[in-house]
Amino acid sequence: MTYRGVIAATTIAMCIAWASAPASRAQVGPTMASPVPDGLKAGTGAPFPKGHYGELDALPDWGGIWFLTFPRPGAGPRPAPPPGPMLKGKYKAQYEAWRERIHANNGVDKSATSHCTAPGLPMIMSLPQYPYEFLFTPGRVTINQEAWMQTRHIWTDGRVHPDDPEPGFFGHSIGHWEGDVLVADTIGIKDSVPLGMGMAHSDKLHVTERIHLKAGDPDTLLDEITVDDPEALEQPYSTTAAYHRDRYGQLLEFECAENDRNPVDDQGNTGFQQ
Repeated sequence: MTYRGVIAATTIAMCIAWASAPASRAQVGPTMASPVPDGLKAGTGAPFPKGHYGELDALPDWGGIWFLTFPRPGAGPRPAPPPGPMLKGKYKAQYEAWRERIHANNGVDKSATSHCTAPGLPMIMSLPQYPYEFLFTPGRVTINQEAWMQTRHIWTDGRVHPDDPEPGFFGHSIGHWEGDVLVADTIGIKDSVPLGMGMAHSDKLHVTERIHLKAGDPDTLLDEITVDDPEALEQPYSTTAAYHRDRYGQLLEFECAENDRNPVDDQGNTGFQQ
């Protein structure tokens, strides 16, 4: 059983015991203490922000919310789209089979996100329409994404990746500042999270990012993303996402399952409403 599974089972048992215990014995026990993350000393890091808020003034201004932007086509023929990741092996075969299904079904195919699951990293950083918010606190950068109300943490307090990270939609991200550039390094992304539309990856996926304001344009933020996967990719793949600032905008609530009218069969597969 995983660490979180143990917590969940323990929580259920405690709730049952609490409900059945006499009022005089219904006392809350000691809370669980998580271990100090690798690379940190006890009493340091993001969990101890007091006295470090002044350091945030030295960081760049990423206030407001940010929308993904696309280059506007100019006059003449539309340029060819940039090349995508070069898949190999079974990942290439799976992608080609997906493309065939899309072509045969008028651009429609089942997707894991039909079950209201978030797209995760790296796709979280390239979502159109829905804005981003970057929050600086001592030892951490928090990225809020309006779609699916996703929240991503990049630890900047000096901790290192765990030897065996718990796989997640956003993986385990650590970062540091190189001047005004946030350099983020992420591993531990679930292999069920898509690499791109119709693309899968292995549990060896490694994502690095350099996030910074565009030179000469303080209202444009750039995220230079490089993904590497020795099992799924022929070579590392790089792309850049650009965002434009809305200084006084704010994120709205996004609840995927509310008012959901798509039918679901006995196996839990989402169908399409005609």
